[in-house]
Amino acid sequence: MPNETLRSNVGGDSTAAALFEVPQVFHVLRETPCPYLPGRWERKIMTELRERDGQATYVTLSRGGFRRSHQFAYRPACASCDACVPVRVEVGGFAPSKSLRRVARRNADLTATELPARGTEEQFQLFSRYLASRHGDGEMVEMDASDYRSMVEDTVVDSSLIEFRDDQGQLLAVCLTDWIDQGPSAVYSFFAPDASARGLGTYCVLWLIEEARRRGDTFVYLGYWIAGARKMAYKTRFQPLQCLRPGGWTPLELKGRTTS
Repeated sequence: MPNETLRSNVGGDSTAAALFEVPQVFHVLRETPCPYLPGRWERKIMTELRERDGQATYVTLSRGGFRRSHQFAYRPACASCDACVPVRVEVGGFAPSKSLRRVARRNADLTATELPARGTEEQFQLFSRYLASRHGDGEMVEMDASDYRSMVEDTVVDSSLIEFRDDQGQLLAVCLTDWIDQGPSAVYSFFAPDASARGLGTYCVLWLIEEARRRGDTFVYLGYWIAGARKMAYKTRFQPLQCLRPGGWTPLELKGRTTS
């Protein structure tokens, strides 16, 4: 894909030009069925993050709406659909709603520990239970312990695992997180399916926002949001929320109102 095409997709960020000082090869993948919108097909643009400059490259690409999987950065490049919208929380303006404050109170007994990106058997067992309960019809349910370790450990960027344990030491949730210059990017979270009343997935995001605030960061990147996709709806709870459009990052507008 020509450099000019990609540069137009990074939202006009002034740092984007730095990416092209070192040649970076991008690949357009073949189309596959969309996992979120029935009857549609998805296509991704992907590039490998190199060990020598992976962090710097990923910082720039994250501002352009890219996400990471293993040692690759990707973003949607669908031929006839632009439903996937990158979103990020504005940390400085975030004020939790009543429902989010209730989630925080329900999980006030949990202890969060940031660890190196190294998979453990305990994490994998929780991961497997989560997939079987929440995503039993998805491809990830076939992942074994080696696949899980690869998902966690195959990274050339500043990645860590956040473990959440109760006062008995039981592991209830894990959040794989990338740290870039503007704040954390939530890569993947999983949690105990038998503790659904806690709202652990929501709490993971709340924790990242407060940790970003403590560190003086600006944003928490939440990946893609799709209007009408039930699995994505939770992201709009974290306001103010920005989305990436062709003209750059702007406040996300929902049903005639603005979230920031």
